[in-house]
This record gives sequence, C-alpha cells and structure tokens, in this order.
Amino acid sequence: MNSNMQALQIATNKQFVSRDGYEVDFEAPSWKLSKDVSIRVINATTYLNGSMYESYREVLAFYAKGNSPDYVQNLHYQSMHYFNACGIKTIFSVESFISYRALLGKRGEHKFAQLRTFIKKWSALGYDGISDDVIRLLNKWTLSGGDRGAPIRSMCPERGPLTDIEMDAVISGITIAYANARVSLFEISIAMTVIMTGRRPTQITALKIGDLISHSGKNFLNVPRAKQRSEGGWRKTFKQIPIIEDLWLLLKQQAAAVYREFSARAALSDEQKTKLPLFPNYSAFDDSEDINSQLNDDRLHLRNETLARTMVHIAKMISVNSERTGAPILMNAYRFRYTLGTNLGREGKGEYVIAEALDHTDTQHTGVYVKNLPEIVERIDKAVAYQLAPIAQAFQGIIIKTEHDAQRGSDPSSRISNGAENLGSCGSYGFCSALAPVACYTCNHFQPWLDGPHEGVLDHLLQERNRVLDLTDDRKVASVNDRLILAVSDVIIRCKKMKEEITHG
Repeated sequence: MNSNMQALQIATNKQFVSRDGYEVDFEAPSWKLSKDVSIRVINATTYLNGSMYESYREVLAFYAKGNSPDYVQNLHYQSMHYFNACGIKTIFSVESFISYRALLGKRGEHKFAQLRTFIKKWSALGYDGISDDVIRLLNKWTLSGGDRGAPIRSMCPERGPLTDIEMDAVISGITIAYANARVSLFEISIAMTVIMTGRRPTQITALKIGDLISHSGKNFLNVPRAKQRSEGGWRKTFKQIPIIEDLWLLLKQQAAAVYREFSARAALSDEQKTKLPLFPNYSAFDDSEDINSQLNDDRLHLRNETLARTMVHIAKMISVNSERTGAPILMNAYRFRYTLGTNLGREGKGEYVIAEALDHTDTQHTGVYVKNLPEIVERIDKAVAYQLAPIAQAFQGIIIKTEHDAQRGSDPSSRISNGAENLGSCGSYGFCSALAPVACYTCNHFQPWLDGPHEGVLDHLLQERNRVLDLTDDRKVASVNDRLILAVSDVIIRCKKMKEEITHG
C-alpha cells in the first residue's frame, strides 16, 4: 500500500466519538471509550515510530467508532502482546507473524485471529506498514476460534453451568441472606436479575428505571442489546423479555430506592425519572452539571467490574457449597448465562429458541447447548444421597438432643411434624409459609431432634422422586427436591455420628 492511497481513506479528526458516545481526543495518551474502558494508547510508542504510531491509532479509532469498547480494548491488548513478543526490529514482518503464531500455539490461535483481523483492516484502510507478503500469509492461514464451549460441555464445576442443586442452593442462600440483612436490596436485585435473565453484565448495568414495563397483565424488562455491532451503540436497540412477578416486585423496590436517592440530589421530572439508571454509580453524579447530560450517557450507570465484584461478595455472604466440589459455589454472570442455555437445551429447545433467549444474533454459538450435554442423575438412591450430602452441606440448622434444647423448646407451636410424629423444632419467631416438614431441612432456623424419624422423610422424598420420574419421564421435574434429599441425608448422617459419639463417651 502506498502513502497516496492513505489520503483516500477516512480521515480521523483530532476528536472522534466512540460507539458508546464518548468524545475522545485522538492525540491524548489515553482514550476513554465508555464508563468501563480506558485504553492507554501511548504505550504503543515503545514499539512504533511516529508515522506507524499515527497509523496504529487511526485503525484503532476506526474500530472505536463502531465496535464495543471491550472489543477495541482486546485489539489493543493483543497488539501490545504481539509487539512485546516480537521486538521492534521484526514487527509486521512475515517472520514475526510465523514466530508469534508458534509462540501462542494451538490454544492461542483465537487470540492470533483477533490480531489478524486488526492487521488486515490496517491494510484495507490503506495505511502504510503492512506488506502484501504479510497479507497473503495471513489470508492463507486457517485459525481456530477457540473452544469457548468447553466449560459448558464439560459442566466445569468452577466456570461452567450450575446444576439444579447448586442453583437451588444459590437462590435459597441469597433469599435467606437478604432476609437476615446480610445482602442489601441493591445486591439481591443485581443477583436475581443476573440469575433470572441470563443477560451479559454490560446489558444489566445499562438498564434504566424506564426499562421496567408492564402491559397486558404481564411484566417485562426492556433489555438493551449488546454485541450487535451494526446496531448503533449504547442503548440503541432493545429486546423485551418477560419476567416473573417476584423479580418485578424486587426491581420496582430497587427503582423506588434509586429515585429517592437521586431526588435528594436534584429536582427530577417524570421523564428524567425513567432515565435514571436501575443500578447506579452514585459516586459519578456531578451536582454542578446539567442532570440531562448525565442521564443521556452511561456515566451514572454501574461499572461492569462493580457488578462482578458484587457477585463475588454475594457468593461470600451466602457461602453455599457445591455438591460436586464441596467448596463454595463461584458466582459470575456468565455461569448463570450458561445455566440458562443448558437448561433450555435439556428441555429439548432448539438452537433458534436458545439463541433468542440468550440474545444471540445467530446460532453460531448455541450448538454447544444441545449437543453432548451431561445428563442429570436419573435415579438417586440412599447410597448416592449419603455420598453427596456431606459435600453439599445443604442442611443449615443445628441438631439438638431433645426438644428441651431447642430455641423455642417451651413453645409447643414450634414443633415440626410429618403428620404422625415430631421431627424437630423451628427456631424462628416470624411467620413462615413454607411447606413443612420437607422445606424445613434447608432452613437455618430448623432444629431437628436427634431421635426424630428423619429416615422416613428421606424414604418419602426418594419414592416421590422416582414416582414423578416414572410418571412424567422428565428428569428435571423429578429432580426438583434433590437439594432437600441431600439436606435430609445430611441430618441422618449427623444424627448417626452424634449418637456414636454419645455411646462411646
């Protein structure tokens, strides 16, 4: 490519606007492209001279105008890694690309594919520095896109989808933690939105109060789309998804709390109220600046990294164990996204349905949810339950020797019965609408009696599970009480151990 062609290409002004609406100074050492992404472009001067650095920024700016900030950041990081690996003298040579591909290896080919896209665009835009030999080489190579479906196919216990037992444990744990004021309204709202919608972090943090919509007797969330590169940027296109009543009521409470907080800082019209972020970053509010300008971009919205930290914090607060690892369940938005897709695949939904549910533009990445999925355990007997129970630790209460040792031992109404015999005591003084006695075994207020007939409860749950499975041939429906089964099994095991300790003194 010669320098005359460069003049025919798009000219970048000293200022340009990123896809998410941020004005960027082309000559600045750092480019802020969104509330989440700042790129220190000046780092490239360590490897590129004046004209090459100019060209590099022109190409990066081309992407920044129409692509997600995260994508542009990845292009910059991958370029810097290449520069550092190859050294100043060999950058952009055929030899350097051959060496760099070998350095990354087969597992790193998806990273090289990103760099190749960037280099080919550099050449296509007409900027100097990329030889025809390099382009011919890059065009000739077939590169792997990476195995992004591996955590899903393998049901990785740390990065992949959650099992039904794990999901039940997480939701129960968050609900209990909120009831005990260990998790805030803000935190439970974020967590339940992540869990129940399966949306990406960038979509959830972009929500505004006005995205809560109710019509025709149903409740919806108007979710901004993401990763659709041709659709104009931040909050330009939306997809309306139905949400259950519980999530609707929770988010309405969160919206009311946000409105109260901002109303204390500025006078708001009804229209401005709808533009308030559902999950705000209050510290970004500037009371000296016009409120409308702040509401029209993303600066008042929660940062994606804050959402990630919030999920980690909630996981620590609830501290529920996986029956697969015996360790606390790791929580992030993508695990719940994978879980939604996996569950839809198990229910027999096709790739187009899954793509719609996960807001994919096409079915390119949905095949993993319908092929080679590990099966849910079809039958659980006592042996399996006893093996998994100590790992899952689904039972959260305290075993007591007699009713006299119970927190409400003098209150006959605290007794928990199976209809024929008493099993234990309830330590809560509040109203409970849960179905006793089975629901009690996963409740932290339950105090099972050492000599209670817990094995009868377990037998009933196992028989009912098998009956439902035989009746419906639906393993997911039959497994709805699996965590309860593990909790009752855990109680039986602990009671047996306590009795042995008492016997042997």
